[in-house]
Amino acid sequence: MVVMGRIAAAHGIRGWVKIQPFTEHLDSLLDYKTWWVGHEHGPWREVKVQQCEAHNKTLAAQLPDCPDRTAAEKLKGLLVAVPRSSLPAQQDDEYYWADLIGMAVVNEAGIVLGTVDNLLETGANDVLSVKGDSGEMLIPFAASAIKRVDVKNKVIRVDWALDY
Repeated sequence: MVVMGRIAAAHGIRGWVKIQPFTEHLDSLLDYKTWWVGHEHGPWREVKVQQCEAHNKTLAAQLPDCPDRTAAEKLKGLLVAVPRSSLPAQQDDEYYWADLIGMAVVNEAGIVLGTVDNLLETGANDVLSVKGDSGEMLIPFAASAIKRVDVKNKVIRVDWALDY
């Protein structure tokens, strides 16, 4: 499974939920009619998406067995995923945003700066939002700052100091 977003809140009174996507493009989840919903370490359940629309920087979706706001509020915090086999193939130097979320970020001096909480699209380049002991740090996802992405060990090596 590849986590593509998180249910952030209820949306309206008719059982819709607000999805915070972890994808480069806001509407990427609209390509999938079936999602898996659950916690990081399970259990997961398959759901057929009844409706889904883009709303500003989030998605609004109607899921089965969610008839009202009370039911939608109970889904808050659940992750939304799709099977990795359903995603397009990547090049060697390409990464799914969802794979970067949660990775440790370590600078060249070996100092752990934090973990990737989110990615931002700025136009010029994407930006890692890294949360650590000293708060949030924004690091451009550009060759000048990103030295190595180790997906297997979930570590991103950066040329970045704590005081930048």
